[in-house]
Amino acid sequence: MTTPPTLVLDLDGTLVDTAPDLVACLNIVLDEAGVPTVDGVAARAMIGRGARMMIARGFAAHGVQLDDAGLDRLNARFLVHYEGRIADESRAFPGVADALSRFSDAGFRLAVCTNKYERLSRLLLEKIELADRFAVIAGPETFGVSKPHRDHILKTVVAAGGDPDDCVMVGDSRTDIEAARASGVPVVAVTFGYTDIPVKELSPDKLIDHYDDLWDAVAAIRSATD
Repeated sequence: MTTPPTLVLDLDGTLVDTAPDLVACLNIVLDEAGVPTVDGVAARAMIGRGARMMIARGFAAHGVQLDDAGLDRLNARFLVHYEGRIADESRAFPGVADALSRFSDAGFRLAVCTNKYERLSRLLLEKIELADRFAVIAGPETFGVSKPHRDHILKTVVAAGGDPDDCVMVGDSRTDIEAARASGVPVVAVTFGYTDIPVKELSPDKLIDHYDDLWDAVAAIRSATD
């Protein structure tokens, strides 16, 4: 029996535009601590390696360095706020639903590999009615590793019933591309995500501006590796 191909997607900035809710909650935490808030444009580049990193970056932008205990406390506060408004303004990027349907109909296994906690990722995807599209939704606690560690992608693929040799990653940042490179998986980068470096400069295998272009990008990658 042939193993189906697998499409693994990042969540924040790749599948879903979560920035409005993430930034709103970050600013609540900053305000509670008496630190100036950050604007939406600057904060988008702080997203991508989990809530703790985003909080650390938010405070560092104002010259405040957090120790581990302080970061733990602020992260707990952030998660309380975020769980309560996780999908107030977050929406799937244009074309996501149709693209996922096309890959699923063609026999692909679909999986999410994200540095957002699995529980919160599932909650978000359930609220925007996408959770049932995925065989696996893997956060950092799912396998005890997080991107850019290679095993986050590789274990996600295996858990989805796929083969890492017939897999494509879709992401929006250095973290995704480094994880894909480490795991030997080709990567498509979206141009509309959250990154402090233009994603083109990170040399993904393919670059897309819209989900309408994803099918052809993945087909070109798989054709080149046949």
